[in-house]
Amino acid sequence: MELPVIDIIVEFVTSIGLEVVKRPVNQDTFLPGLLLEGGKIIIDTNKLQYPGDILHEAGHLAACDADTRNTIGSPLPEYMDGGFEMLALAWSYAACLHIGLPASVVFHNGGYKGEGEHLLQTFANGSYIGLPMLQYRGLAYDKKKSAEMGVLPYPNMVRWLH
Repeated sequence: MELPVIDIIVEFVTSIGLEVVKRPVNQDTFLPGLLLEGGKIIIDTNKLQYPGDILHEAGHLAACDADTRNTIGSPLPEYMDGGFEMLALAWSYAACLHIGLPASVVFHNGGYKGEGEHLLQTFANGSYIGLPMLQYRGLAYDKKKSAEMGVLPYPNMVRWLH
């Protein structure tokens, strides 16, 4: 029997060391059914509309060192600006492929200000928005740097958490 997408995603996210809690969320959130709280991903499965959003939020947490990660909540801190957003795009794309889900699970039409299809095509064409941020944090590397280091290039990840 095949696991539901949400369970596949949660299994992956917890396997890399992030904490997920399933419980009701009784407040307005940026992404329906999702909340970051003390470095944990809170999921209200009754309100969650797009399971791929879990990977995107996990990408935000993955960008931070462990001490900082444990302080992250919703809304995201101001320092998590556009660069962190791009990192979360790249991280969630790599995670989606790693666990064998189509990239459309992350880059869905219900998010990204209607640009999900554009992001899907951009990444499919090898234009990896956010890869420099992943590389800066030592999470993944472009073709040139990965060849120098003897590791596989992005979308393969060297490690999942900063």
